[in-house]
Amino acid sequence: MPEENVQCPVETTLALIGDKWKILILRDLLKGTMRFGQLKNSIGTVSQKVLTSQLRDMEAHGLVDRKVYAEVPPRVEYSLTETGLSLEPVINAMLDWGQDYQDKFLS
Repeated sequence: MPEENVQCPVETTLALIGDKWKILILRDLLKGTMRFGQLKNSIGTVSQKVLTSQLRDMEAHGLVDRKVYAEVPPRVEYSLTETGLSLEPVINAMLDWGQDYQDKFLS
């Protein structure tokens, strides 16, 4: 995320979590630590390549922590960092808004 392109805090937030898959990753990791396969299954139709890419990007930006265990086969777990956890009110607001919209327009 190049600093010279940052215009406002909303753009910064969107640059970090504006992708469909990142929001779903955050939603699921708010429930607790998950392994890659668990995360992929909980999200659904995301490809392994895209999920890996999104997790790496979120890790690079300090939202997700990746822990690798020295086992055979290797076990990798993902969790939210303190910064990632601080997005909980944002995700909850999106949940509330989405539920309200569904109730008004999709019922």
